[in-house]
Amino acid sequence: MHRFFSNRRLVIIAVGIITCLGLLTLSVTVRNRRNTPPIIQQFGNDVAGFADRVVSVPVGGVGAGVNSISQLLSTYDENQKLKQQVDQMAQDKVRLQTTENENKELRSEAKLNNSLIDYQPITAGVIARTPSAWQNQLVIGKGKTSGIKKNMPVLAGKGLIGRVIEVNQTNSKVELISDDTDTANRFAIQVTNAGGETVNGIVTGYDKDKNLLEMGQITTKVAIKKGDKVTTSGLGGITPKGLFVGTIVSTSSDDYGLANKVYIKPAGNLGTVNVVTIAAKQ
Repeated sequence: MHRFFSNRRLVIIAVGIITCLGLLTLSVTVRNRRNTPPIIQQFGNDVAGFADRVVSVPVGGVGAGVNSISQLLSTYDENQKLKQQVDQMAQDKVRLQTTENENKELRSEAKLNNSLIDYQPITAGVIARTPSAWQNQLVIGKGKTSGIKKNMPVLAGKGLIGRVIEVNQTNSKVELISDDTDTANRFAIQVTNAGGETVNGIVTGYDKDKNLLEMGQITTKVAIKKGDKVTTSGLGGITPKGLFVGTIVSTSSDDYGLANKVYIKPAGNLGTVNVVTIAAKQ
């Protein structure tokens, strides 16, 4: 009896295995013959595809957004760096131009100092110049401690631009030759023509638009013309004689043929002055 049930169990197992193999074979054969999968499989595939799209679209959008933000931040950083570089280049250009201008002025002052044989040149920087008195006065950064004294002539560029009128311990005030106010102490000057003759006068005005000094109070009939040199005359005892002032560019005459107005191109730079030379008597 026990052997019977044992054989029966083996038969059932064998039949089950054969049945499974048959179903698998049938499934593969049906799948290969059909152009489309079964309805249940289609439904399962559609559900799986829809779920995949539902998940992938937001994830893809988030990824694209993160990538765009990252690129935007990277572009912003690059723009900031480029802007800093441009600003730095502009600052370097300004500093270079300023340095070149200062070096040019210093070279000019060095040449001027070599020409002041009878004087002890003292170089000083301009520390103040007010817009309201631009053509009248300026302040330099040297005073009594540097040997500066009142009425010392002040030069810049190639010639005279003024005189010291006030001296402090560490700075001094300079009255410019272009000062045409009523309180200004006029500069006594003279013109020497090609024949060696001289014409005396004083600086009576300044045309800031044309940058020309005006020489007036001329009483001599000596002929002067364009290109003649103008220097200080030494009359009045304030400014020493022989300092170069400028060159005549034009003259006008009165009804008697006398030159009543002479226009002079100043040798010194009266517009932008950063460095000056004070001529101290040796």
